[in-house]
Amino acid sequence: MKITFLGHASLLIEVEKATILVDPFISGNEKASGKIDIKGLNPDYILVTHAHQDHILDVEAIAKAAGAIVVSNFEIATHYEAKGIKAHPMNHGGQWQFDFGTLKYVHAIHTSSFPDGSYGGQPGGFILTTQDKTIYIAGDTALTMDMKLIPLSADLDLAVLPIGDNFTMGINDAVLAADFIGCDNILGYHYDTFGYIEIDHAAAINAFEKAGKKLHLLDIGATLTI
Repeated sequence: MKITFLGHASLLIEVEKATILVDPFISGNEKASGKIDIKGLNPDYILVTHAHQDHILDVEAIAKAAGAIVVSNFEIATHYEAKGIKAHPMNHGGQWQFDFGTLKYVHAIHTSSFPDGSYGGQPGGFILTTQDKTIYIAGDTALTMDMKLIPLSADLDLAVLPIGDNFTMGINDAVLAADFIGCDNILGYHYDTFGYIEIDHAAAINAFEKAGKKLHLLDIGATLTI
């Protein structure tokens, strides 16, 4: 499994049978727009954790160009279906077998509304299980006791956690989250995009190291293979 960081909370995940894009916010991200060309992305699926603009900005353009299937909660899925985009609706606790593996839609504590203020359903995260790897994509979330349920159904090879604080968990809560989910291999995201969520990289890495965990902070366009 190859994971490319596209900035903010956007990821491109390449597995054996599919390419999966997560929460594409690229063209409006000054840190990513000069490095990532959305026209060069050709995903088979787009996972959307919630409806905020910094997670859905490029969904429509990319989905229509690539013929990608949007996977999200019921409200977000039907929103894109109304635009002529293929979608697969899910909801919390539900799991579905796709051609690339399984996705389980899990709880997140955050808010969710479209840029026009309309209801975007309840936010969530995903557990992605392929033939040989399992990862947890937390989405925008606070630390939650529900994370302790994840190891009951998934033995994680990697967890993708928000670490920017203010709108989501910060570093200290993310370290606790790693304990809750039983995963010591963490990819940080949702940080540095704008002033509210800028972090001290060295301090973040050190906090995870002190807890016996590995925190990956990728440059935009860099990849991690697990």
